[in-house]
Amino acid sequence: MIRIIELPKIADPRGNLTFIQNPDQLPFPVKRVFWMYDVPGGEIRGGHAYKTQHELIIALSGSFDVVITEKNSTQKKYHLNRSYFGLYLPPNTWRHMENFSTNSISLHLSSSFYNADDYIRQFDEYRKI
Repeated sequence: MIRIIELPKIADPRGNLTFIQNPDQLPFPVKRVFWMYDVPGGEIRGGHAYKTQHELIIALSGSFDVVITEKNSTQKKYHLNRSYFGLYLPPNTWRHMENFSTNSISLHLSSSFYNADDYIRQFDEYRKI
């Protein structure tokens, strides 16, 4: 189930700290980590689903929207702008990211190593699964 996961936040006047420990905060083991940055204004990233991969997306800096599209084409938008909240996406979730603020950084924790065959890149194919 798609959901926001609140990560631990240790408040300190010198600066806050957030951490992730498996399996305490994540419903999957992490095998790959990647991040996106320097996304030009107006650009859209993503536009795919994964067949088997689980993912947690965190806005480490700035903000952006993750738009989930259901097979019936209805959409739900999640605005990520806090580094202690992550959006959990199970397999077979069609998503794209948009509305990136200046200097935003999106961190992605994945349950799988990169595998091009795990991507569903055509929405019509996604609808059939």
